[in-house]
Amino acid sequence: MPPNIELALYTEMEQKMSLLTEFKEFAVKGNVVDMAVGIIIGAAFGKIVTSLVNDVIMPPIGVLIGGVDFSDLGIVLQDAAGETPAVTLSYGLFIQTVLDFTIVAFAIFMVIKTLNKLKRKEEATAAAPPAPSKEELLLTEIRDLLKQQQ
Repeated sequence: MPPNIELALYTEMEQKMSLLTEFKEFAVKGNVVDMAVGIIIGAAFGKIVTSLVNDVIMPPIGVLIGGVDFSDLGIVLQDAAGETPAVTLSYGLFIQTVLDFTIVAFAIFMVIKTLNKLKRKEEATAAAPPAPSKEELLLTEIRDLLKQQQ
């Protein structure tokens, strides 16, 4: 094999090993586990928010606007024909989904806002000035002695 081909094969193998090593570090550091936990909790939170919107928020809104059930709101675009179901534009379900999203987005906003507030407090306490080094102390002492001599 010509040397250029051997070098190209070696470089390709090195890149694959680097990618494998990088993935292994990613998986071992716990990022995958943290991400999986976040996804599971997020899915459960989504179910809670959906229930909140469908079962708690939408019924009173429906009563306020005349006993309307939002999940039934829609426009029939084409009537059912035989075994073919009707084609409807279900804007009521869309309204519920928008409310779901708004509540989830607000909850995430509040969590991030709280985390940022805690981080700022942490940074403020950690930003205390460091004690002067030995060199600075010696230079200060020398300066003071020189001032006394003058």
